[in-house]
Amino acid sequence: MAKKSSRISVLWEGVDPRGRDVRYAAYFHHFNRGDYYEAHDVLESLWLEQGRAAKAAAFFQGLIQLAGGFVHLRKHHEQPTHRVHGRRLGPASRLLRLAEKNLGPYGPEYMGLDLEPVLGLARATLRQLEEGNLEHNPWSPPLKPGLGLPQPGKQPD
Repeated sequence: MAKKSSRISVLWEGVDPRGRDVRYAAYFHHFNRGDYYEAHDVLESLWLEQGRAAKAAAFFQGLIQLAGGFVHLRKHHEQPTHRVHGRRLGPASRLLRLAEKNLGPYGPEYMGLDLEPVLGLARATLRQLEEGNLEHNPWSPPLKPGLGLPQPGKQPD
């Protein structure tokens, strides 16, 4: 675990934490760059540290699932005919659905993050996947989504 911790700690070097845990800020930094796996990893370390009983546990889990969904979409886009990556659209849709389920109860804003655009992203991407019968990937580098950075100084509700 120490090896993974040191690998993950590099992911938040140089990230401005904006008055929050640097791993939370690093999630948005990496997500907005299209580095979804890194976003997933960095926030997962915070989620695991706080524990599943923490008030923000499902919130962090939802953001992790959102990034995970986009990991699948990006891998599929990069290698659509690969025996594994070519079958990533179903798992992507399941993770997006779980992200919506976990983030929804936190209201319109939580930890300084406006959740409506985040939920809108999950819903719109899921809708595009379903309309394409899980055969069309709506993700591509020029269309990669971004998330608004949380407002500094706002604490969990």
